[in-house]
Amino acid sequence: MTKLNQIIAVEKGVKSKSLQDITAAHHKVQKPALLAGISRTYQPKDEEGEQLPPESARVQIKAEEALREMSASLTRLFDVTATKDWANCSARADVTVDGRTVVSEVPVSYLLFLEKQLTDLHTFVKKLPVLDAAESWSQDPSTDLWKTEPVRTIRTKKVPRNHVKAEATDKHPAQVDVYYEDVPIGYWTTVKFSGALPARRVNELLERVEKLQHAVKFAREEANGAEVTDRRVGDAVFGYLFG
Repeated sequence: MTKLNQIIAVEKGVKSKSLQDITAAHHKVQKPALLAGISRTYQPKDEEGEQLPPESARVQIKAEEALREMSASLTRLFDVTATKDWANCSARADVTVDGRTVVSEVPVSYLLFLEKQLTDLHTFVKKLPVLDAAESWSQDPSTDLWKTEPVRTIRTKKVPRNHVKAEATDKHPAQVDVYYEDVPIGYWTTVKFSGALPARRVNELLERVEKLQHAVKFAREEANGAEVTDRRVGDAVFGYLFG
């Protein structure tokens, strides 16, 4: 018996051929010269008159035939698509990760939706900010943030000092250079906070998303393996339209 994945496999080719057939039929019936024919004979007025051969041009395209050809091509497309869509209404599978059923009896259309959403989620999670590995972080329950241990640093102030290069004499003033010395005046105690995530957490989230992605793909393949009932819709539609 035909399976859903087999119908999906042939649908693209059927669509492509139908499009080609419709385009060809459309172009045919847009050429009036090919739809027209003529047959005429000549009879002189009297027996001594000039005799001319008969003239004729055959009709090369019949609009009714173009309709039949297009109907035949589209009937196949309508039937294949109907078979797929009807099957998609009943084809379902469980999404299972590590033996745990996350979602049960999921239809194919929703599995396709999940695949796309999980791809976007994977991109988002992969770009989550990560805590600076150069620091040592711990959780702070009072702020719900990550924080570092307090680090104490000295605050200094530049104080000018004089360096006497030469003492003053009765003939020359003293030679003095001014320089600045860093003098401790206090202490900074710094604690850094961050709303980023530990690398371990980001990796765990990525692993979960990837596991669910694989499970959804597996479920879709399982659902697409369901047996289908061939639907004959085309004959009914075109029997009404062109019958």
